[in-house]
Amino acid sequence: MNDKVDIREQSPAQIVAPNVRRTSRVREGLPYPLGATWDGLGVNFAIFSANATKVELCLFDEDGHREIERVELPEYTDEVWHGYLPDARPGTTYGYRVHGPYEPTAGHRFNPNKLLLDPYAKQLIGDLKWNPALFGYTLGSPDADLSFDERDSARFMPKCRVVESAFTWARARRPQIPWERTIIYETHLRGFTMQHPAVPKEFRGTFSGLMQHEVIEYIKNLGVTAVELLPIHAFVDDSYLVEKGLKNYWGYNSIGFFAPQPRYLATPFINEVKEMVSHLHDAGIEVILDVVYNHTAEGNELGPTLSFRGIDNASYYRLAPDPRYYINDTGTGNTVNLSHSRILQMVTDSLRYWAQEVQIDGFRFDLATILGREPHGFEEDGRFLDACRQDPALSQVKLIAEPWDCGPGGYQVGRFSPGWAEWNDRYRDTVRAYWKGDEGKLPELAARITASADIFNKRGRRPWASVNFVTAHDGFTLNDLVSYNEKHNEANGEDNKDGHDHNLSSNYGVEGPTDDPEIRSLRSRQIRNMLATLLFSQGTPMLLAGDEFARTQQGNNNAYCQDNEVSWIDWESIDEDGVELLEFTRKLIQLRQNLPILRRGRFLSGVYNEELDVKDVTWLTPAGDEMTPENWEDPNARCISILLDGRAQPTGIRRRGTDVTLLLILNAHNDVVKCTLPEVVGGETWMCHIDTNQPDLDAPAEFGFGKIYTVTAHSLLLFQLKPAKQPKPGKRKST
Repeated sequence: MNDKVDIREQSPAQIVAPNVRRTSRVREGLPYPLGATWDGLGVNFAIFSANATKVELCLFDEDGHREIERVELPEYTDEVWHGYLPDARPGTTYGYRVHGPYEPTAGHRFNPNKLLLDPYAKQLIGDLKWNPALFGYTLGSPDADLSFDERDSARFMPKCRVVESAFTWARARRPQIPWERTIIYETHLRGFTMQHPAVPKEFRGTFSGLMQHEVIEYIKNLGVTAVELLPIHAFVDDSYLVEKGLKNYWGYNSIGFFAPQPRYLATPFINEVKEMVSHLHDAGIEVILDVVYNHTAEGNELGPTLSFRGIDNASYYRLAPDPRYYINDTGTGNTVNLSHSRILQMVTDSLRYWAQEVQIDGFRFDLATILGREPHGFEEDGRFLDACRQDPALSQVKLIAEPWDCGPGGYQVGRFSPGWAEWNDRYRDTVRAYWKGDEGKLPELAARITASADIFNKRGRRPWASVNFVTAHDGFTLNDLVSYNEKHNEANGEDNKDGHDHNLSSNYGVEGPTDDPEIRSLRSRQIRNMLATLLFSQGTPMLLAGDEFARTQQGNNNAYCQDNEVSWIDWESIDEDGVELLEFTRKLIQLRQNLPILRRGRFLSGVYNEELDVKDVTWLTPAGDEMTPENWEDPNARCISILLDGRAQPTGIRRRGTDVTLLLILNAHNDVVKCTLPEVVGGETWMCHIDTNQPDLDAPAEFGFGKIYTVTAHSLLLFQLKPAKQPKPGKRKST
């Protein structure tokens, strides 16, 4: 007699529990660690649920198509259901059915007809297939989510797989790049290699694709120190996108915090992720993951039941005063409840897994304000932030917050705990507005390019806490920022109503591509201006992949659903101008790494040090005079010189420093400005490293003190002080 049920061949109504073999061979097991853990003899299964009345472990065939057995977990310890199967092993495919009250008005949404993913699953197989059976209530019912749906969801669900975590790491250690030397390169794992000619087709868009030699050599030769990957945790394609033939390309729709996204695996083995990390580490490149712990793919009360909702809705999510509904501080329908100790544990366990077992070097936290928000509001020393700060593993990796969300008091830039870095959107907006030519931007520009001390200089934080960026995945690329006045998101199927309208962009006369040589020249110079500003600013620079050769998304500033040529990097279309910009970007990065004064470990103050007879930074007018309050308040002033004096000691020790002295000139005027090169004690001449109007300078040109330099409209220059020659010491007389 064949007691296996092929759930592919039956309607949901035909899939009933009595047709599945049940077993009593399960042992008690342990309530820890959570998840499915192979110990060499069998597998321990443990899952948290404070409000369940029974938990069934569902075992499937290798492909996840047939449900073979249901095993009731026999023990309940400290709100953890657990059991041990001695004949289970790596490769075992499973899911859960959790019993309990279905009382949405009390916050409970248990429905054992719905197969659930293990929150701690290390690997998922199969795709989610949208179907009414995925919902705990009956779609179309007049009672909406208060109704109860009895259809089995198993055949439409991905399944979990037990894994063997052993992996032999290469001799190369973690790069451990100091924050001061860090340059972040934000990219999409799939989009970066989908059209790369050196990547075999079967590896494109996967972890295997990113570990290819030619890909890693490109990143290494660019000079960046870390790749920041958009979400690689398992996520779901939203049903409304699937209906339109689109996908959730960015991946901000997590359903598993331990498992990689299945479509990013070229092989059946999750160690492919570790291989990628190992190859990047061998090249001296760190790996930072963009992680989404603020919400899940289950949405609001009308969303599907895929995992957390069916395991213990009242524990996993923040519920409104009427617990039928969810607190929606994320704008996505639900908010993960990090105020609950077990949910906090899940998130920190996930981070430790990636940091220790996968050797990830850092994390960028999406909508991170939520992670620091307690029921009464945001706390800069909230439970999650404190948990990371004191954890021996997490406190040693790079932690980056996106310090805003759409909830009450959601904008918290500068308020995260010491040890955290933060995305600085005020830097982005100020640099964009300044180079666009907006009035009255000099005072704020001065603050932003000196690491935003007004925001971050407290509690012993360092300049690197400000993650500076002009572009990111969300918004225009740098090329589109200077090519479009308006967003062009028609391909998203939302009538161009999605995405930001406040882009601080300019097309300089023509919307989109043009053959006009003057407009093309100005656009190219503006791209170079913003790249140079980014890489010569104090703080941590973040570069969007493709900006180094002027990649375009045809004006789409919200390409979250464009898993196609709109978002993929087109390597073969890089033209001569793109190659020149790439070389220019490499030069900027090399200058930043070779000139420590551009990445100081202490905030610049501009305060005169009487003992050293020097200022660390001096702001000058085009005439070479120090800026006065009247100069700062002039709304028409758009040109400024910044003198970074290398004699100022960055460590606070009472002796002169030995860094080089630099002069940075920024001119956002529509016309040329004549700038006087100032005289500096101990120097002889100024050497020009960068003039964005002459990007192909081969060697520094020298200019004497007092020289009037004609600065082209919309351009940036970087000079280095050439020290005066010191007289050679005379020969000693013999005695």
